[in-house]
Amino acid sequence: MPAKSRKPVDVTVIPGGRRDAPVAARGTGRVTLVGAGPGDPDLLTLKAVKALQAADVVLFDDLVGDGILDLVHERARRFAVGKRGGRASCKQADIDALMVKLAKAGKHVVRLKSGDPMIFGRAGEEIERLRAENIPVEVVPGITAALAMASALGISLTHRDHAQSVRFVTGHSRHGHLPEALDWDAFADPHTTLVIYMGGRTVAALVERLAAAGLPFATPAVAVRAVSRPEEARWQGTLASLAEGAGTLGLEEPILIAIGDALVAAEAEAADSLRRREVG
Repeated sequence: MPAKSRKPVDVTVIPGGRRDAPVAARGTGRVTLVGAGPGDPDLLTLKAVKALQAADVVLFDDLVGDGILDLVHERARRFAVGKRGGRASCKQADIDALMVKLAKAGKHVVRLKSGDPMIFGRAGEEIERLRAENIPVEVVPGITAALAMASALGISLTHRDHAQSVRFVTGHSRHGHLPEALDWDAFADPHTTLVIYMGGRTVAALVERLAAAGLPFATPAVAVRAVSRPEEARWQGTLASLAEGAGTLGLEEPILIAIGDALVAAEAEAADSLRRREVG
């Protein structure tokens, strides 16, 4: 029997505000889509913090941590509206309807999303619905998981000699498997770094498709769970062992995967430079 969708849950406010929350006049509501980043509160933008302090209501994703929610004004109401693959979740239509209802009641609604709202965050669907209802909407960008991963691991997603482009790809379609309309020949380009979001459940099929498109099994690969958060876990290897390696990270959290020669180029160059200094 399919799991029932979870209704938005009103969450008890966690103190942490710094000034009085504004009171919006009825009929003058608005929505701000805010990127919460990968999880570390220190990676929030100043504009995101200001939005959290000015909100009347915050609708937040499952992956937004307590450290970030602590920054929400103490008088603001909070609703958990998380969507997680393989779990009972709020329907997107219900989230859209709740935003519209609250905004039309004169509230400043913050839709708090993990990472960046505009990268696999369904922001396009939400903006379309809000504009159709003539509700003002603003977007505050956040640090997307791929950039947090590159920083945490000390790797570059681009390299003048090895990768002149980066592709962000979702590994999870509406139906739970790899999206059908993907250009695998382009993904197998050796001069491109491929970053796959939400790839934990489809990693075996991903490896199979990339190998069939001609990407060598020796291509460097990394997989990270919960990047920038205390429970972060990492695996590093090659395309040949990616499915097995990513599997060791579990499926409790979304898995981020990166594949490409640029992932080890900087490390190799640093080692070569050190050897040259030692010889000299």
